[in-house]
Amino acid sequence: NKPSGITSNQALQRVKRAFGAKKAGHTGSLDPMATGLLPICLGEATKFSRYLLDSDKSYRGMFVLGVQTDSGDSEGSVIRTRDTQNLSLSSVELAVNSFVGDIEQIPPMYSAIKQGGQPLYKLARKGIEVDRAKRRVRVYHYKITGWSMGSPSKLEVDVCCSKGTYVRSLAEELGSFLGCGAHVGRLNRYSIGHLNEKQATSLNEVE
Repeated sequence: NKPSGITSNQALQRVKRAFGAKKAGHTGSLDPMATGLLPICLGEATKFSRYLLDSDKSYRGMFVLGVQTDSGDSEGSVIRTRDTQNLSLSSVELAVNSFVGDIEQIPPMYSAIKQGGQPLYKLARKGIEVDRAKRRVRVYHYKITGWSMGSPSKLEVDVCCSKGTYVRSLAEELGSFLGCGAHVGRLNRYSIGHLNEKQATSLNEVE
């Protein structure tokens, strides 16, 4: 159960040291600000990591509507704000429903995808933006679980999606659809394939 504030690799290295493992790998990164399920394979189990990489994933998130950041999440710098007092829950629900099913996403610049051998987030930190190919992903379930109207407005969501889906892109695309901009304020991954948060252990418990 990865805490907020550390990278997936930092969590991996702590588990690897705790077990004295020679080989270790995780099955899908979580952003530093995100919390939740991070399956880690040790030793011979790393051979099976690809099966979890291909699994569907479920998230709980909070999107901030009316505030756009350069990274698409709360760790980035604010680049635009807009008033959302006139947004209605029904219009937001209509927008959310349009993203259910097979959709195309452009991976965010702040991602670990490599281009020319370099992760995109390293280019983004230098202020460099490059063209990224669209990816087809599937959103099985995208529900609003909470709504706080104001300026900014806050939207609690529950999302189940296929591998390769970027929740920060879902937030940004929703903000673009509504014309107000948005970013991920909080994100928790609670299931991957057959694994769920009830089976997860904190780093402190591991150590």
